[in-house]
Amino acid sequence: MSDQIYGIHAIERLLKQSPHLIYHIDLIEGRLNPRLEKLRNQAEQLGVTLNRLPKTRFDKLDAVHQGVMAEVSPQTRFEEADLIDWVSSNPQALVLFLDEVQDPHNLGAILRSADAVGVDAIVIPKNNAVGVNPTVRKVACGAAESVRLVVVTNLVRSMQQLQQAGLWLVGLAGETDKTLYQADFTGPIGLVMGAEGTGLRRLTREHCDQLVAIPMKGQVESLNVSVATGVALYEVLRQRQSV
Repeated sequence: MSDQIYGIHAIERLLKQSPHLIYHIDLIEGRLNPRLEKLRNQAEQLGVTLNRLPKTRFDKLDAVHQGVMAEVSPQTRFEEADLIDWVSSNPQALVLFLDEVQDPHNLGAILRSADAVGVDAIVIPKNNAVGVNPTVRKVACGAAESVRLVVVTNLVRSMQQLQQAGLWLVGLAGETDKTLYQADFTGPIGLVMGAEGTGLRRLTREHCDQLVAIPMKGQVESLNVSVATGVALYEVLRQRQSV
C-alpha cells in the first residue's frame, strides 16, 4: 500500500525531511527545468530510485504535478488512544480539532500552519470531512508527513475523552464577545475550528470549555478556516514563547 505526492515543492520537502518514506520518484521524460534537475540530483545523492515517464502518463493525472510525482509509504497511524496517552503526560499539549473541514486546500494549508507552530496532532472526523489525499499533500508541502493526523468516528466523544485527559478546549466562533487575545493558551490546549461556511456544529460548540472570536474590523464577517486557524495557532505560540 502506498500514497502519491505531486509537485516540486512537496517532494523537495519530503526529500529533506523524510527520504526514507519514498519508494520511488517519477520524472517526466525530456529536458528538465533547473528545479527538476536540482530535485533529481538531490534524490540521486540520497539513493532514491528515479524513473523517467512519458508526458502522456502525467497528462492522465488529475493533479498539478509539475512533471514529478512520488510513491511514498503511507503515514504511520496515530490512534486516538495514543493521543489520549500523549495528552495525559504532556502539560504543554497542543491539539487541533477540525469540525468537518471539507476543502483539501484548507486542510493542506492548516497542516502547514500546524507543522510551523508544533501542533502535536490534528483530530478530524471520519465522515463529512476531507482526509489526506494528493491535493492535501501537495498544498501541505511535506507537513502531511510530519503532523500526526487522528481520524475519529465521533469528534465530540473524542473531545470529551481528551478533556478528561487534561485538555482545555477553546473553540473559535463569532457569537462571543471574548476575543482570541483574551484567552489563556499556556496550558494543555485543544483548539477547535469549524467547517467552511457553517462554523462549529452545535454539539461541538457546546462541548468547548470556552469560545473566543478573532476581532474583525472591516466589512467581512469571517475569515477562511485555514487563515483563521493560522491566526489562532500563532497566538498560542506567541503566548507560550513569552511565558
